[in-house]
Amino acid sequence: MTEKKRVTLKDIARELGISVSTASRALNSYQGISEETIKLVKDYAEKHHYIPNSIAVNFRKNRTMTIGMIVPEVVHYYFSSIISGALHAAKKQGYRVLISQTDEKLENEIHACHNMLAGNVDGILISISNETEEVDHIQDFLDEGKAVVQFDKYSEKLKSPIVTSDDLESAYRAVTHLIEKGYRKIAHINGLANVRNSKDRLAGYHKALKEHELDFDPNWIPHCKDITEEEGFAFAKQLMESSNPPDAIFCITDSVALGAMNYLKKARIKVPEEVGVMGFSNWKISEVMTPSLSTVEQHGFEVGKMAAEILLKATQNPNEESTNQFTEIKSDLIIRESTQK
Repeated sequence: MTEKKRVTLKDIARELGISVSTASRALNSYQGISEETIKLVKDYAEKHHYIPNSIAVNFRKNRTMTIGMIVPEVVHYYFSSIISGALHAAKKQGYRVLISQTDEKLENEIHACHNMLAGNVDGILISISNETEEVDHIQDFLDEGKAVVQFDKYSEKLKSPIVTSDDLESAYRAVTHLIEKGYRKIAHINGLANVRNSKDRLAGYHKALKEHELDFDPNWIPHCKDITEEEGFAFAKQLMESSNPPDAIFCITDSVALGAMNYLKKARIKVPEEVGVMGFSNWKISEVMTPSLSTVEQHGFEVGKMAAEILLKATQNPNEESTNQFTEIKSDLIIRESTQK
């Protein structure tokens, strides 16, 4: 069976006895081309299933109509929501999105950046890994005149737009809610100390305690390395078996909170009566677990959509200054059973 050859612009021009440039202008309904010629060309193109060579068109425009997106995790609820928002914005403007996952490893992030730069993407969206401190591999894009937009976790060493959720304020409101519910000894299972969103959530935690003149035990702030359910379980056990156990636990993410809740259930410690638990991210599981988990909705779809829109605008208007743009998407507190004592 012979492979069917795709009809080209040259084929249309040859069959209709016109020049390639006339055929191209007719397909795009340019002024100066007669209605008869336009109809003739478009009818022929439709009949023979002509597909424009977008690669050639975009090569002439010095664009690939492809952007890169680098995330720590694809299956993480928050990041999957961000990806959906970015894909939505890109599709509306005819762009493709090439997605790469780093698994929070700097080596993987560097590899992804090098591949995307070699693939000549028009720009990248990136949430840096927990290991990322030096950013030369991202600066390479800016040095080549390509747009970069950081989202969620970011580096201040890069002069690029940033889109993130209001981590500090959200953590402050989450801990304030626990205080208003009568909890006084509030622990915070945090992330890595050098990661931006971990720093901001810790700052929000301290802000709420200070405002309400509550003391805290330095041992109440363990730091997760991998932000996992297993760490949540282990740290909740460590906290509750200490000489000064807390009466509430504010967790860096819902997965960590799930681990903490599993320990409390196993230890027969009642939630929320004896210990309140607050998560962060509003994973779907937080709604169906028992008791249901109070948490923070970060509106990842809006974060991704906004980041992609800023990136696409920058790729289409490369001379427009946007390096200092900082956008915070306001989060919402979702109150459920785990803090309603």
